[in-house]
Amino acid sequence: MEYIKLSNGIEMPALGYGVFLVPPQEAERCVSDALSVGYRLIDTAQAYQNEEGVGAAIAKSGIKREDIFLVTKVWISNSGEEKAAKSIDESLRKLQTDYVDLLLIHQAYGDVFGTWRAMEQAYKAGKVRAIGVSNFQAARFFDFAHYVDVKPMVNQLQCNVMIQQTDIEPILAETGTKMMAWGPLGGQGVDGIVKNEALAAIGSKYGKSAAQVALRWLTQRGIVAIPKSSHKERMAQNFDIFDFALATDEMQQIAALNQHDTGTINFGDPQFVKYLIETYG
Repeated sequence: MEYIKLSNGIEMPALGYGVFLVPPQEAERCVSDALSVGYRLIDTAQAYQNEEGVGAAIAKSGIKREDIFLVTKVWISNSGEEKAAKSIDESLRKLQTDYVDLLLIHQAYGDVFGTWRAMEQAYKAGKVRAIGVSNFQAARFFDFAHYVDVKPMVNQLQCNVMIQQTDIEPILAETGTKMMAWGPLGGQGVDGIVKNEALAAIGSKYGKSAAQVALRWLTQRGIVAIPKSSHKERMAQNFDIFDFALATDEMQQIAALNQHDTGTINFGDPQFVKYLIETYG
């Protein structure tokens, strides 16, 4: 495993397992499988409604808590200093842990500054080892980071070989913020990565699949990737990416695949915000 060092010195695995859309009743089994494969970064969220399953899997794994990097996120309905503080404690209870390694604001809506104050307090109290944001696009991130005391250590964004998020990289660099990629193999309006001929051709040189090349491309950019699969065999394939390195010309060839640099979701669309609140609020 390779690691990404955050601005506070904490080391974060470069590859993790995400549980977005994993049903609550399946979460324990899926996370248990992921841990047995070798994953040590697990990414969940309050809105996923599967924190309890994640916590149960970790508790039963026999793996030392300090060897697991656990990520969760504060949802819009829990925004604001008081609500967020209560929700953090509730997440800790569901996850059966005294702390999480990384806590993110899930979406850039609601009282994000109040939420951040609660997160800063949790950070200082040792309930959280690192704090950051999710789905904050360039202008929103710049504005937010300018007005907070503890700068976000991570920004989790839709990022893959077809959505490369290159425009925001200089903005994140100003605060030493690392990028974390959700949807690293597609989905949410992006198809064709796992069957991409250019990626498959590159992979054939190393005995790797197109998906493995896509994940390796992200980690070589210093971006943490969190692929999701409910199948243990696929989990193992996604995890097996650290025994090869892409050459400079191959990295450049993959960079040419960029189609939607900032993502396929319009986070400024009121209908999208309404959908989020009504569906997950």
